[in-house]
Amino acid sequence: MQNPVYPLEFLFDGRCPLCLNDVAWLRRHDEAGRLIFIDAAAEDFDATVYGVEQADLLARIHGRLADGRLVQGPEVFRLVLAAVGYGWLVAPTRWPGLRQATELAYALFARHRPRLARLLGGWPGRRSPGCSSSTCQG
Repeated sequence: MQNPVYPLEFLFDGRCPLCLNDVAWLRRHDEAGRLIFIDAAAEDFDATVYGVEQADLLARIHGRLADGRLVQGPEVFRLVLAAVGYGWLVAPTRWPGLRQATELAYALFARHRPRLARLLGGWPGRRSPGCSSSTCQG
């Protein structure tokens, strides 16, 4: 039976030091090869494949399941962490009450992500391979 979730395409903002830090960590932990990393900010990226505007893909985290469905927000983090063996860590964020709090917290984070990255001075990205400042080379 084919898994409807994995491999999961994880769409990320390759210009975001916070995102690049997360991607580097996930790559190191994806021993089963369940994740496919797609830089949605790359010049050659074609958002029409996903049926969503590129700006929308960059404003909120997205993933595409193996069965073609697009998911976004905290559910993407739940799925990618499950893919690398840390699903237990985020499982409580599916519980009533915590699900809504997680959505709200993520919405605030997503809105302020660029400012947060600037405040950190690109530090998270410098920890990722190919990064020496707040910008990185893929």
